Amino acid sequence: MRQEIGVAVVGTGFMGKAHALAYRAVPNVFPNSLKPRLVAVADVTEAGARQAAEQFGFERVTDDWRSLLDDPNVEVVSITTPCSMHREMALAAIAARKHVHCEKPIAPSASDAYEMMKAAEAANVVTQVGYNYIKNPILKLAQEMIASGELGEITSFRGIHAEDYMADPEIPHGWRVDPQNGAGALAEIGNHIVGMSRFLLGPITQVNAQLETVNKTRPVAPGSPERREVKVDDIARLMVTFERGCSGSLEANWAATGRKMQLEFEVYGTKGALFFSQERFNELQYFKVGDDPRTSGFARIEAGPAHPPYENFTVAGGHQLGFNDLKTIEMAEFLAAIEHRTPTFPDFREAWEIQQVVDAAIRSSTEGQRIRL
Repeated sequence: MRQEIGVAVVGTGFMGKAHALAYRAVPNVFPNSLKPRLVAVADVTEAGARQAAEQFGFERVTDDWRSLLDDPNVEVVSITTPCSMHREMALAAIAARKHVHCEKPIAPSASDAYEMMKAAEAANVVTQVGYNYIKNPILKLAQEMIASGELGEITSFRGIHAEDYMADPEIPHGWRVDPQNGAGALAEIGNHIVGMSRFLLGPITQVNAQLETVNKTRPVAPGSPERREVKVDDIARLMVTFERGCSGSLEANWAATGRKMQLEFEVYGTKGALFFSQERFNELQYFKVGDDPRTSGFARIEAGPAHPPYENFTVAGGHQLGFNDLKTIEMAEFLAAIEHRTPTFPDFREAWEIQQVVDAAIRSSTEGQRIRL
């Protein structure tokens, strides 16, 4: 029988549910994986935790997340709470010698992220951070094509993550715009395009950024005439330089009217180019220099069994993966790293590197100058 591993999830919102779904799916999609046992779930209210337990099959519930750390049956802790709570929870879980999966952003600041990373490495526990979009098989192909030189020398990168869920100025002031969680759009969704650019092209060495607050006040409660000042960004624009020598632009915007999931990049090289959009994330567009000029242009590469682990989900191209499938791949790789004591990516160290870029962008915008990392 497959070996079981006990899992606890802290938080039952969107990401908490995504974690529970992924843990349940892993042993069916990846039959040689460890089998997650959903031991416990914690939420701010016991009623919320109980609802999640009934839906996903957790064995017990609690409104005290610390009690999970005393349970010898819990070997893995998934943290899916607001960012301001990550440091305390992760450090406590690490001290209890639990392996830790933490949602992004890992922490409000690079200094907090560094402390979490050093604690995890000292305790020799396995960590993972929820940058699930880079688990897409078609993006692994893009990374391989860049690394192998199929695009030639990379000359530039352009990336954006834009959504509209904070576009309405009447959305109440809440934890998303609380500076205790760090930056606004840059921290919450911008770190996805920062992380994706690093995944494809490697480290970023310089940042020149402009952060902008569009909705400068928000009501303190739904329909309230009283408003509170917003002190985080709605839009962040970064000019960056990569260690490999090329430059690029990155944008984060959570007030992009009409956009639901515009996580996109274009990468240009001397021999070709790639274009990707999360809104059509089973496709990669590829241009190759030197093709017949009569028929040249971007060609569509469709995800299929030739792009592992796509075939674990479906045996035919064109049938397409979904968001929760990417989360399942993420959890399978995390559990494999725990079982075999192999490196996992992105771990707390990579999340710290990403947070350094975010912090540098904030400082650059405040000081009006380019920042070297």
